[in-house]
Amino acid sequence: MNLSHLLAARADAGNPVRAGLIGAGKFGSMFLSQVGFTDGLEVPVIADLAPDHARAACVTVGWDDARIAATRFCDSGNDLIADPGIDVVIEATGNPAAGLAHAQQALHHGKHIIMVNVEADVLAGPLLAQQFRAAGLVYSMAYGDQPALTSELVDWARAAGFTVTAAGKGTKYLRQYHDVTPDDVWHHYGLTADEAAKAGMNSQMFNSFLDGTKSAIEMAAIANGCDLAAPVDGLLFPPCGTGDLHNILRPSAIGGVLEREGMVEVVSSLNRDGTEVANDLRWGVYVILKAPNDYAAGCFRQYGLPTDDTGQYAAMYKPFHLIGLELGISVLSAALRGEPTGQSRAFNADAVAVAKRDLRAGEMLDGEGGFTVWGRLMPASRSLEINALPIGLAGGVAMVRDVKKGAVLRQTDVVLDLTDPACILRHQMEKMA
Repeated sequence: MNLSHLLAARADAGNPVRAGLIGAGKFGSMFLSQVGFTDGLEVPVIADLAPDHARAACVTVGWDDARIAATRFCDSGNDLIADPGIDVVIEATGNPAAGLAHAQQALHHGKHIIMVNVEADVLAGPLLAQQFRAAGLVYSMAYGDQPALTSELVDWARAAGFTVTAAGKGTKYLRQYHDVTPDDVWHHYGLTADEAAKAGMNSQMFNSFLDGTKSAIEMAAIANGCDLAAPVDGLLFPPCGTGDLHNILRPSAIGGVLEREGMVEVVSSLNRDGTEVANDLRWGVYVILKAPNDYAAGCFRQYGLPTDDTGQYAAMYKPFHLIGLELGISVLSAALRGEPTGQSRAFNADAVAVAKRDLRAGEMLDGEGGFTVWGRLMPASRSLEINALPIGLAGGVAMVRDVKKGAVLRQTDVVLDLTDPACILRHQMEKMA
């Protein structure tokens, strides 16, 4: 609760925190919109494959001509990272291979990094975080995104002495969404393809939110960052409103849906028949607390906290997340406190590729949110046992054998370039387990 004061001191000293942004998409643009209102925070360099797009994004979010003129725009993340005027690197490309490469460069140049790129974090984040910690640097999840916000709730609960029974987020989910492709995604958002195109919305990216992939990736990040477990058979997506979290997200032995204590799970804002859940948590995050003793359970009741019928389980939740508008918290926490806002510390869970349809030898996979595969959450131990193909390596690779719809792909089902830096980092992390 002291970031604003620490930042004010930096501003008064004429020594602002200087962040470099790689990737001026929606998340990055939302962050940029706040920069002009955060005294003591500057973004002197922005890297994007299309620098003119980044410059236009700055205009869109309200930067004035003077701020834009004082900013260097480039097309190379490595160029930005090497800039001696940058304190903190923000990796917001969404490309897992690029994210891993930029993290390695930030480590080499002694820069903190905020990994907005959850895809990269799930692919090899625990290894990267270990390397950054050893170097005295911060490797952090991005505040405003659901993994970091959930991690904050978990940290609060544990620091207050509660057992964490479950943690996760809400989303819009139906079973048939696993089959949705970029060609038929927009009507699920109430848009036409033309409307989405005019708004600059990427169909594959938005499809990853719908087909379950993004949920798998984000829950893997939470499991790895909070030492929680992934469900053996994948996410259940139980329909659940905020008033029922403490009843649904408890062990099945006492009437809930969890295999056991200490799990990640995503709740759906839709009932299985497609009707809307009352008081849904589609945009938010939650943690389920378990009272450590009868006295604490009594305090839950005395102070009006809704609990299950045992009186032990209760929920805390945040109903909304503001994505890039909140990202400055991560930047300032790294620069001013030397602390991450969530960090992958163990390889507990993985997001693996599942065939959306029958796949044939010779076909090329198109990765997250595409036409060929969707991402499923799996315990890391099971992923390693079957040599599952991570969703982060499932783009631009060719099939070498036929795989049926619904099957988890193995790394041996595709042609992987084992000399690729992303593959090397991934396989190094697998050895940590």
